[in-house]
Amino acid sequence: MIDEKKVKQIVAEVLKQIDLQDRVRPGQAPVGVSGRHIHLSQADLEGLFGPGYKLKVMKELSQPGQFAAEDCVMLVGRKGVIEKCRILGPVRKSTQIEISVTDTFALGVPIVVRDSGDTKGTSGLVVVGPKGTVTLKEGVIIASRHVHMHPRDADKFGLKDLDRISVKTSGPRSIIFNNVLIRVSDQFALDFHIDNDEANAANIKTGDQVELIG
Repeated sequence: MIDEKKVKQIVAEVLKQIDLQDRVRPGQAPVGVSGRHIHLSQADLEGLFGPGYKLKVMKELSQPGQFAAEDCVMLVGRKGVIEKCRILGPVRKSTQIEISVTDTFALGVPIVVRDSGDTKGTSGLVVVGPKGTVTLKEGVIIASRHVHMHPRDADKFGLKDLDRISVKTSGPRSIIFNNVLIRVSDQFALDFHIDNDEANAANIKTGDQVELIG
């Protein structure tokens, strides 16, 4: 007797693999453009939304287990505010805000480019939620452009975690991004992450392909 549920699972997995193969061409990686966002610690999440609050999933992101939440907060800097900054989940050990160079002008914070997680000595600001505010002493960065990859991808490209490479775009505004950080984990999917400013400069969008040139 045919197990229809098992057959459907096998078909779904095959289609998923075909989709991944179509999405990634040899020597290339798909683009993921990141808008401004904030990663919150559980303590800061509760300070902004109330005790025991849990983020509401709006959509899953390209990286397994990560998601954009329905929830947003306001960022308040020395010069101005950004009213809607999307929260990305799940919660993290410490709070980190990732913005673009353009956003630094609006907020009045320094231009500080850092690898994700490296926030020591960076600027802070005030985060406003529906149930409270959190004053950050540090944590505001422009995230270094980077490529997430699974160990299988790293082996294929001959790369390892924390390597730095260059990435080439195509099209009428083709450019080469240098000093691109490689992050390798069995929890990652292949993706080249840049912010809106960088994407606009190269006229590329999420889902486009870029060439990893070493």
